[in-house]
Amino acid sequence: GLERGAKNQFSTFSNFITTINQKKEGIGNRNSPTQLVIPNIKNVRDLPPICLDVRQKQRISVDTLPQELKAPIPPEPSLPIRTKTVKDFQDDVEKAKSSGDWKAVHDFYSTTFDSFLEINAAFKKDTNSPFNTIEDSGINAKFVNVVYDALLNTPQDVQKSVLKGIINGLLQEWKGPRTKDDLRAYCILLQNPQFSNTSTYVIYAHLLRQIAALTEADHHFLVHWSKKISQRRFKQLVDRLLQFISLRLFPAKPEEFPPMVKCTWWIPSATKVLALFNAANSLISPPIISYTDFYNSTLDHIDLMEEYHNWQCYGNSHRFSFCQYPFIISIAAKKVIIQRDSEQQMISIARQSLVDKVSRRQKPDMNMLFLNVKVRRTHLVSDSLDELARKRADLKKKLKVTFVGEAGLDMGGLTKEWFLLLIRQIFHPDYGMFTYHKDSHCHWFSSFKCDNYSEFRLVGALMGLAVYNSITLDIRFPPCCYKKLLSPPIVPCDHNTLVGICDVVLDDLFQIMPELAHGLSELLSYEGNVEEDFYSTFQVFQEEFGVIKSYNLKPNGDKIPVTNQNRKEYVQLYVDFLLNKSIYKQFAAFYYGFHSVCASYALLLLRPEEVEILVCGSPELDMSALQRSTQYEGYQKTDLTIRYFWDVVLGFSLDLQKKLLHFATGSDRVPVGGMADLNFKISKTETSTNWLPVAHTCFNQLCLPPYKNKKELKQKLIIGISNAEGFGLE
Repeated sequence: GLERGAKNQFSTFSNFITTINQKKEGIGNRNSPTQLVIPNIKNVRDLPPICLDVRQKQRISVDTLPQELKAPIPPEPSLPIRTKTVKDFQDDVEKAKSSGDWKAVHDFYSTTFDSFLEINAAFKKDTNSPFNTIEDSGINAKFVNVVYDALLNTPQDVQKSVLKGIINGLLQEWKGPRTKDDLRAYCILLQNPQFSNTSTYVIYAHLLRQIAALTEADHHFLVHWSKKISQRRFKQLVDRLLQFISLRLFPAKPEEFPPMVKCTWWIPSATKVLALFNAANSLISPPIISYTDFYNSTLDHIDLMEEYHNWQCYGNSHRFSFCQYPFIISIAAKKVIIQRDSEQQMISIARQSLVDKVSRRQKPDMNMLFLNVKVRRTHLVSDSLDELARKRADLKKKLKVTFVGEAGLDMGGLTKEWFLLLIRQIFHPDYGMFTYHKDSHCHWFSSFKCDNYSEFRLVGALMGLAVYNSITLDIRFPPCCYKKLLSPPIVPCDHNTLVGICDVVLDDLFQIMPELAHGLSELLSYEGNVEEDFYSTFQVFQEEFGVIKSYNLKPNGDKIPVTNQNRKEYVQLYVDFLLNKSIYKQFAAFYYGFHSVCASYALLLLRPEEVEILVCGSPELDMSALQRSTQYEGYQKTDLTIRYFWDVVLGFSLDLQKKLLHFATGSDRVPVGGMADLNFKISKTETSTNWLPVAHTCFNQLCLPPYKNKKELKQKLIIGISNAEGFGLE
């Protein structure tokens, strides 16, 4: 368990219940509202089933709800008066540590956690204030943190009294509409560090079940309250839920938990609560923690395709599937789903082609099972465009490339070379399709108008083919591009529906045109008179083929001055114009090209950042992992030249390591599966040591002469990787 869980191991849950039944500690009058109810284990496990009206969603969205929900609020019961402060509690703990008498601390814990009312009495900032807004939970977070931080260092009977009180509170509070005090209690109980210990999982599961069964309006409050939790504690809560799911799927000691058939609701309940934290995380910019912190790598080891097919068949119905909550599925697992879904589509399309051929009594040809692309190197773009346009029905078949006049058999190398050459040619500034922005090191769509946007469709199809055939491309699009590519993730049936249009903000423009975005940011923060000093209107100008053209950001925009009052609207319309409207036709063609290959429900599982990683890999380099997975031809890993090589490479700066990777593979990014998926090979070349290293990017192969010393190897390698533009093609 987390947070000293190993030190404070509890006995099994049933033994714990038996122990506290035997002790029967008399605390006050039996009729007192704080009297502990001690249930047996059967009562704990037989709580009512989770409400049937809880909607299982693929993504939880809180944005669709109003800021203040008008649902009737049940009256809050009056709270007991509790006057203990943080300092009082800390003094009690210090006295108990020095004297060994923990009675005062024990009384505080057993009373505080006995019911939801007592939890609010202790931790509510002001017992007389309702705190019915999403902005302030009314929880004294400092006091909660101090109490929980001290809990795991108290004697076992104190810790058991807390769990006993939580059981009592969960049983008492099960029925009836939820008040904001109930929600506060749930929010506080979720943070209990005892739930990192597997011996408490039965109680934890019932707490999660009750929270999962709350109404959408109540979830709305919990989401907004959760975003106020500190980063460290927020991460602990997420990790605790992920650990709970993992250990329920693959328990180290199965006898610790009830049989799976009796607690099928454990994992759905935990996942739904985790979805609330994911929603809270997405409300903050930048997010509290990375979206990758919600990944559960344990799911990489379950039958993901069964999950995917269940989700396809039953959608977001009452049948649970992890695909309804894609934030929990790692990018590696999503890649597996997409690859297998692609393979099944390939097999299905190929089988149908074979059946059609046989039904017409024609002789089957193996080539009909592939997307065969034949191109001339001298007419690479036009030939590729013609081939993909003619063979649109075959795009979902396995790709096989042939260069006309060359006796090459495509075992993967020619396909990769075709992608490399084509992408390099299309993105060249002279081609005019994309503009390269040096400040952001990325490409963006040219806004120049033309009669035919088919080449943009070709680029989209290329990206789709790369994902479909598991090829990593050396493309530099900003994150905004992938957000637009998933807007919507499934191509609409109505062709009049706009595609590739998404909500964009100034931060999106910063990632493409930082200088312009900075100027607009300065406009927003300008303290003088905007109208008089800037003398701007809701009209913008763009140069197209040497001609300056004007565009109104809104009707009669040329007559509407930009003022201090409307400058936010001006900036938003300008950003929307640059990233959506001015390139709509170009991006729509690109969108349809991508989805002509990658149309799949699996895209619903992906975030824009994950699409980018699938297309062009991850920027995170681990050269030690590359060293472990490298294969050798003509060398042994113990040879002196190889040892020199890795000493030099591991000592390189990140910039030089990226140059090496780009030199050897054609891209400085890493595939989803990590360095091992590169299949990197170092081959010995029997040439003079005066020669520089040579790379075959199609095969991720580096040819290294047997340099005599480390200094010479380092010098030649740096020269080679720093001057590697162009291809030596025979």
